[in-house]
Amino acid sequence: MATFEDYCVITQEDLEDIKDSISTQDLPSAINTIKEYLKQQDRVELNIGVTGESGSGKSTFVNAFRGLGDEDEGSAKTGPVETTMESKDYLHPKYKNVKVWDLPGIGTPNFKADEYLELVQFERYDFFIIIASDRFRECHTQLAKEIMRMGKTFYFVRSKIDSCITAEKRKKNFDQKKTLDTIRKDCENGLRKIGIEDPVVFLISGWELGKYDLNQLQERMEKELPQHKRRVLMLALPNITLEINEKKKKVLEANIRKVALLSALVATVPIPGLSVAVDLLIIKTEIETYYNTFGLDDPSLQKLCEKAGKTIEELKSRMKSPLRLGINPASIFSLLGAASLIIAENAVEYVASLIPILGTVVAGGMSYMTVSVMLKKALDDIAEDARNVLMASVGTAV
Repeated sequence: MATFEDYCVITQEDLEDIKDSISTQDLPSAINTIKEYLKQQDRVELNIGVTGESGSGKSTFVNAFRGLGDEDEGSAKTGPVETTMESKDYLHPKYKNVKVWDLPGIGTPNFKADEYLELVQFERYDFFIIIASDRFRECHTQLAKEIMRMGKTFYFVRSKIDSCITAEKRKKNFDQKKTLDTIRKDCENGLRKIGIEDPVVFLISGWELGKYDLNQLQERMEKELPQHKRRVLMLALPNITLEINEKKKKVLEANIRKVALLSALVATVPIPGLSVAVDLLIIKTEIETYYNTFGLDDPSLQKLCEKAGKTIEELKSRMKSPLRLGINPASIFSLLGAASLIIAENAVEYVASLIPILGTVVAGGMSYMTVSVMLKKALDDIAEDARNVLMASVGTAV
């Protein structure tokens, strides 16, 4: 498996192309060129197809995966009968390049997997989620085998686990781990009997997505996605477990070197005022991404308050970053205090290491260090705030 650093490789060719573009531009045009470059990484599309029988919880999963409740604006329609008559894509509220598709129900009397996949245009999806709220049946395995034959990936999800746990809790000697193991083994044995070798089933609740097997599911999806799509998946997942919180941090950290190299490149271009303007743009853009990705923006916090029964003041009291009061030049420059000592100690070494890429320009090395250290400090603070808010929202470690 590739490391997180592999997500964000910036090549010599990339740097030369950008430098050639901005060298002949005025200040506003050069800044716009950099803005466009920063947006490029958010244009990689991720398409997820969610399918299953009517009433299995497909639409609730589509909503929960995007961090929405069933009644939120932009949510997929849910109900006890099939509400999805044709494939419908639902955009992620923060990442418009991520589409979760609610596909028509399977399991009709004359169901044929090959015709179904042709109907829903199977080639558009990066992978499929096959959902059952009880036992997996012949229609599920037909579909899985056809998806494999066509060279795509799928995941079996047993939904509505919260309902099973609620029912089992009424019994004496209830043991949640044993109950979950029993459900998982029952699903896997059922799949073996109808022709699936070595099946893996993930137990999920659309109402409590952070519980049960979400971490295992995201690990498997991340491992099996093409390298350039892994970053997209990790940023789009709702920040509802500590494991996801930590992986998001690593993905965002991997991008710091990329944007710091961009900063260093710009520092070598002799346009008055460009280097400072671009450094501020890069830092502000990245910090806004951190807040959105960790769900610390105001709309996300408000939604979390409603779900957790907390006030926004309670959650914000757990946030310690100086950036929590707003992302502006003053709060950005507050990061410089932590950065200045490290920059002074390491500047010579970093300038030397950047010479092969940037040429013999001291300014480039200094710019690289400034942006790297400031963003690392901001990310550490914001990730810690996100962890504290997450724990406060559930009243315990998660």
